[in-house]
Amino acid sequence: MLVADLVHRCKTGLPSVSDEIPSAARIFEIGTGFRASKALLSAIELGVFTILSEQPLGLSILTERAGIAERGAKDFFDSLVAIGFLVRDAQGRYANAADADLYLDRKKPTYIGALFEQYSTAGFGLWNSLTEALRTGSPQIGTSAASHFSTTYGDAGQFRRFVKSMTAGSLLTAKAIAAQFPWRDYKTLVDVGTAEGCLPVEVALAHPHIRGGGFDLPALRESFEAYVAERNLSARLQFFAGDFLKDPLPTADVLVFGRILHNWGDDAKRLLLRKAFDSLNEGGAIIVYETLIPDDRRAHAAGLLASLNMLLWTPAGSDFSAADCAVWMQEAGFREVRAAALAGADGMVIGKKP
Repeated sequence: MLVADLVHRCKTGLPSVSDEIPSAARIFEIGTGFRASKALLSAIELGVFTILSEQPLGLSILTERAGIAERGAKDFFDSLVAIGFLVRDAQGRYANAADADLYLDRKKPTYIGALFEQYSTAGFGLWNSLTEALRTGSPQIGTSAASHFSTTYGDAGQFRRFVKSMTAGSLLTAKAIAAQFPWRDYKTLVDVGTAEGCLPVEVALAHPHIRGGGFDLPALRESFEAYVAERNLSARLQFFAGDFLKDPLPTADVLVFGRILHNWGDDAKRLLLRKAFDSLNEGGAIIVYETLIPDDRRAHAAGLLASLNMLLWTPAGSDFSAADCAVWMQEAGFREVRAAALAGADGMVIGKKP
């Protein structure tokens, strides 16, 4: 019904489907949401939160240290205040909000900004091609998933940004898995597609009896071993080199697939789960964690939007629901399959090998 019709019905007392004219606020909020998003991404890229981590700064000093021009600076920083990532005191000095200070200061071990640096330099622009991806059903990066990873790993700068973004994107979820999963019942762990090894590191830090490591392409060995060594875990965690689509998976009590299955089509997902079943010790467990799509496909949009991201990046990848994953796990032979919520919109699906 047109707004004019609604107004006419209200004025004349005619029956209406609603007592109020629908607000357009939500449309504007979502439709212009890219502006706030990019303001945050640019602030991370420019190191604003790291600059402000030591002390509050006035406009001129902050502008100079961030390396930006005077025009737009005040609007930029005040926008960050308005959307809640900075605060401004009575003297006009800017400081970090609590969450920005904890998670977006590059000097802190809790820094997750590397993920958003990757979004700023690659993901944000790629989403401009969503309409074309929807029309064609094809990825918009110009390569297959496998060749994309090969290209990324072949460029030192892209490689460094990519592995750091994988760690940043996994950190909070890895901490949640370390806290929630019953690790006391298991002794060994291998994280499949481990990148720098964030997941096994968090589990090993929280549970001193756990040993194992991470499995990934040979190019990741140096990054993994450096990350593990920095946390004094080299004696307990090792790197396993291989291609999980081609090679057998390492044997362990627990195998973890974190944001791996969504890169591939359903046949490859099933293949990897079967390989995991074959490699697990008897009585072992598998953990799959992703930004899961709600089973009713309505509760929140995060998993659905993540799946559209896979449309942009991969030839066949997609996200999925816990129910979908449970079916694939049961087909592979897993039993006692259950799902659990994790950090943010992430969730994990757990299955046991008899």
